[in-house]
Amino acid sequence: MTSNHSQKVEAIADHANNDSDNSQIRAKSIVVSNEAKNDVKADQADTYSLINPKKENTITVGTNDIAEAAHQIAEQKAAAAKAAEEQAAAEKAAAEKAAAEQAAAQQAAQEQAQAQAAQQAANASAAAASATTTSTTQTTTNKGTFKLSFYDPAVLGSNMGYDGVAANLSVFPKGTRLKITLSDGTVWYRTVNDTGSFANGNPNQLDVAMPNSQIPSAGVMTATVEVVG
Repeated sequence: MTSNHSQKVEAIADHANNDSDNSQIRAKSIVVSNEAKNDVKADQADTYSLINPKKENTITVGTNDIAEAAHQIAEQKAAAAKAAEEQAAAEKAAAEKAAAEQAAAQQAAQEQAQAQAAQQAANASAAAASATTTSTTQTTTNKGTFKLSFYDPAVLGSNMGYDGVAANLSVFPKGTRLKITLSDGTVWYRTVNDTGSFANGNPNQLDVAMPNSQIPSAGVMTATVEVVG
């Protein structure tokens, strides 16, 4: 009996060992199976990654359209204001330049007018001095005392004026310059420019042209006559 019992114990132990070995085998199989499954899943994941690569999400910072439009309007206004300011400055500079040029032109014209006036005054002074010198240095020839009568050329229809005298042309040819000095010291300068039967018949008498309103009331006078030049 003891032997049978031992055999049974050994059989049970062998069975237990067999069961343990089988469990280990099954456990190993399960582990292997799980690893295989994991490898398959990994392979599938890699294959999916190759077929469908991951897309990176790019975050784009958006813009506010209203703020951007307001910014552009502000820039446009600033540019317009700057352009207007520059134009106003240019117009001001142009106006100042034109005013300066006008003032310079007026000053130049005034100076030119003053220079011309000074030149005219100098010329007049020189002419007066020359006339005075000529007057003081001119020579005269005394022709004696002559009777003077008077006539108004305009009344006779003549346009010869009042700076001439009618004379005997054999005594005083036409164009002779005469200095006539009255008894009261009055001096007339006349040029012989006419004659007539009365003057021609009286060689010692001169017929002096003069407006009727200025003819002396005496009618006939005497004067000293000199030939000038």
